[in-house]
Amino acid sequence: MRALEVGERALLLEFRDGEETGAFHAELLRRRAAGALPAVRDVVPAARTVLLDGVADPRRLAAEMAAWEVPPPRWRAQPVVELPVRYDGPDLAEVAGVWGVAPREVPRIHAGAEYRVAFCGFAPGFGYLTGLPERYAVPRRSTPRTAVPAGSVGLAGPYTGVYPRSSPGGWQLVGTTDALLWDPAREPAALLAPGTRVRFVEGAG
Repeated sequence: MRALEVGERALLLEFRDGEETGAFHAELLRRRAAGALPAVRDVVPAARTVLLDGVADPRRLAAEMAAWEVPPPRWRAQPVVELPVRYDGPDLAEVAGVWGVAPREVPRIHAGAEYRVAFCGFAPGFGYLTGLPERYAVPRRSTPRTAVPAGSVGLAGPYTGVYPRSSPGGWQLVGTTDALLWDPAREPAALLAPGTRVRFVEGAG
């Protein structure tokens, strides 16, 4: 782990990979819930970093964290969110070509994996989900769409994501879900949060 001071009240923690990032983020949340973490306003994970904002003494906290023993996260203890999906995306055939399979195999492969929300971003409620084996990574579209419908299930690089609202986007679209990813009237508003386990269920979305 590499700790960088950001301004006077924040720390940016850098890690080797997503697994190490996820494990440290889980440990931060565990210690915070147990009252064993100094006051921190926000804990924001990304692909290979975690930002701690609102830290009273960043240098001291960085020194403390360097001595932590971080156990592997217990992802299996987390509940699973199931998202019904219609595999009717316009890029299904293109993804099948990259994977070297028939289009009808894409739903089986995609729904056969279990996912975890590594981090959130891009739009409120949008989670970057890991879980597909590395060999199924796909490139973004060379030309992004100006409007991707809400509920679209897309792939980009190693990630799967679901568009919570209509927006521009360059991910490869393989399906559609009717699940409400972001609802300001709900508590919490986001259906998916970092660490959440997710399964896609083939069928009516």
